[in-house]
Amino acid sequence: MTATTTTAAPAKPAEVREIHTNLLKCTLEIESSRAWWGQPSDTADRTVADRAFAESWFGARSLPRVKVLVSNMRSRFDAYPHALRVLREWQHMQPGTRALICHWHLQLTDPLYRAFTGDFLVGRHDAVRAEATRDMVTRWVGDQGPGRWTMKTRVQFASQLLVSAKAAGLIENLRGPRRLLFPRVGDDALTYLLYLLRGVELEGTLLDNPYLASVGLTSRLAEDRFRALEALHFRRQGDLVDFGWVYRDLEGWAHATVAARDERRDIT
Repeated sequence: MTATTTTAAPAKPAEVREIHTNLLKCTLEIESSRAWWGQPSDTADRTVADRAFAESWFGARSLPRVKVLVSNMRSRFDAYPHALRVLREWQHMQPGTRALICHWHLQLTDPLYRAFTGDFLVGRHDAVRAEATRDMVTRWVGDQGPGRWTMKTRVQFASQLLVSAKAAGLIENLRGPRRLLFPRVGDDALTYLLYLLRGVELEGTLLDNPYLASVGLTSRLAEDRFRALEALHFRRQGDLVDFGWVYRDLEGWAHATVAARDERRDIT
């Protein structure tokens, strides 16, 4: 009798669940993220920060600042290699899509930002005034870890949360009343998110999660958008939901659609 062996499927990358303070040093950083995606695939090299500084990947930043950026880029993107490979090949990305992708990756890797944008701000949309003041956010930060941070740190967190949410298109401005917005989510951005989350261990479901909630896609509105996507055959019957994935994974979708579209654009 011949013994057989089975090979376990590789573990999915997971969303970060332990609260940390990285946001105090690095906000959404959309242009730095774009620069990171444009680099070769050996960004895991220990000397990458020195190389990034020498080659001005992030512009005229000091070496200490470059080291902070490299550390955060690795956690936001390199930790999800199936996504990073797609982002490196996605040449012609719309600015709004870029901002949303940076927002969702920051949500994945920062539970405080995830709760702020996917729960707190969403709840504020139902208030008499859909806005968020700095004092309000500072109090909310304190509630997330009673006794964990000094008042100075809470204020710093509030500032960084608001700056990041503004860059993501969730807040209209940072002066006066901070009116809340739901950004426009194009089909490419939404498809990217769904295929990304399909390959990630996360709390919640693909229908009910802070990533979709943060951009206003909940309940029937989300389902209507899913049905309109070419990369899904979404169906619901009662409590049974079938996403009907057209492509094998995120890379399969990107290769068949985004990369092919970029190639046609480059030829013409």
